[in-house]
Amino acid sequence: MDPGDLRDEMVDGIESRLSVDEGVALAMRTVPRTDFVDDAPYDGRSDVEGTTALAPEMVARLLTALDVDARNVPSGAADRADDPSQPADSADATGDVLVVGAGVGYTAAILAELVGETRVHAVDIDRRLVYAARSNLESAGYGGVLVDAGDGARGLPDYAPFDRILVEAAAIEPPRRLVEQLAPGGKLVLPLGGPEQSLAVVDDGGEVIDRCGPVAFRPLLVDGEQGSAPARNRTVREDAERASEPGYFAETGWEQEWIDWDEQLSRR
Repeated sequence: MDPGDLRDEMVDGIESRLSVDEGVALAMRTVPRTDFVDDAPYDGRSDVEGTTALAPEMVARLLTALDVDARNVPSGAADRADDPSQPADSADATGDVLVVGAGVGYTAAILAELVGETRVHAVDIDRRLVYAARSNLESAGYGGVLVDAGDGARGLPDYAPFDRILVEAAAIEPPRRLVEQLAPGGKLVLPLGGPEQSLAVVDDGGEVIDRCGPVAFRPLLVDGEQGSAPARNRTVREDAERASEPGYFAETGWEQEWIDWDEQLSRR
């Protein structure tokens, strides 16, 4: 079957189960998913490059919650905002977007379809994934997306502010530095919580303004947890809270039992 037909079938199935933003659905019908996931690309979550590539349905949920106002950008083309031959952007179109957790680059490619390549930035703490995402985006025709290596909880302050920030990992609270990098009226979307998570929409003041249903994501990593290192059940905030507690791992906070991520993810 033609890849375009397979993408249409994929999106049709998602739309039969979810309310999906029209622009997001159109972008998902356009972006060649096989450039990012070559093993069962239209199915559920897949292990790629040492990470979990989100299922298309979850990508649709995340981006619908992000509430992006699309610009007049041709399919697969670079950002043409400075090209007078292209249609002018609408006044309420979304500006720069940051994706925390670049993964395989698929989410960033969908956003590039919506707002233009050079308005999309991504950061990942795992340098191997940064290289993989860059390569995938280039192959798919979205080489203008900036992908950098760094601690996602710190964002990309050199490129801030952002109208939208999407975090593809769970946190107990909205990371303060990400909230600070939101433009006035901007939104941060992330899985919020520990073992029990919900997809939260946070405003530029750090307040949760909407909840978009339950999710199960791995925790936002800090330095030392990336790559092939074992997944650690903690966050920086939890370390500070529990530093004085007794126990073999108390000083580092690693391998704490109060967040059993593997058990939570096995339920999905």
